[in-house]
Amino acid sequence: MTDEQPRVLVVGEALVDVVPDDTGTPRDLPGGSPANVAIALARLERDVRLVTVLADDDRGRQVRAWLERSGVVVEAYAPAGGRTSSATVTLDEHGAASYVFDLEWDLASAPDDEHDVLHVGSVATVLAPGADAVLAAVRAHRGRAVVSLDPNARPALTPDRAPVVARVEELVGLSDVVKVSDEDLAWLHPDDDHVAVATRWATQGPGLVVVTRGGDGAVAVRPDGTVLEVPGVPVAVADTVGAGDTFSGVLVDALLALGVRGADGASVLRGLSDRDVLGAVMAAAVGAAINVSRPGADPPSRAELTAALGPGADQE
Repeated sequence: MTDEQPRVLVVGEALVDVVPDDTGTPRDLPGGSPANVAIALARLERDVRLVTVLADDDRGRQVRAWLERSGVVVEAYAPAGGRTSSATVTLDEHGAASYVFDLEWDLASAPDDEHDVLHVGSVATVLAPGADAVLAAVRAHRGRAVVSLDPNARPALTPDRAPVVARVEELVGLSDVVKVSDEDLAWLHPDDDHVAVATRWATQGPGLVVVTRGGDGAVAVRPDGTVLEVPGVPVAVADTVGAGDTFSGVLVDALLALGVRGADGASVLRGLSDRDVLGAVMAAAVGAAINVSRPGADPPSRAELTAALGPGADQE
């Protein structure tokens, strides 16, 4: 394992979440699943670059400033429509979020230069025309970097399930780490047991598939069929915005600390002990719990995560 700071590339959407405040008044909060993952990694002091689509408008400048304040290097291409994308968020009585999107994803290309980790996910992986650029980036990095995928299904944007499932299945086969929520799987494969899907995926390319279950914890599945259960983290939920993204970011961070990076990352991942894998997934669950304890997507800093994990939790 090299002592050099690993380089993480995130490719995907950045946008504004229009979220009601305590009085029900809408307010603009920067977000987007891949952007949230980039923020989570940057707050954990990782070297992270986000390739995305942002307009040079008030919302775009707000999103860029938010990313850069946390240390994310932003490479943004202008959308053809000339405006930054948005997602109007509705919260139910438990703080669970649902979304209505006004989104363009017309990324023409993504970089294929050397990185140690590539993370992709959400709308960017399945929404034309930019989804093909994301797929090309994954293919270019496969075998050269650790590829992390979070499908983060958005049926409001992609109601036709069949082509989405086909693309997700293709990306799973090209990925090393897959994090997927039980809600994602309920839409992608409504007739199948979630652990059974994760077990199948883990035989098709990934070295680790993690199914998150909100407050009920997570299940990690390894290529040999080993299933590891991680309990839920008790927390008072403000809302769930950014919870899964924080989980993905912290999971990537924890795996980086175990040497899962670069061309050798896939083999290192498969060689980890079950204890190491459980520790990484538990760290991700704790990070997500910190995020949901406060409004909006607000991942923890390194100091916050270390304090929550307790003694012996220092990362590299």
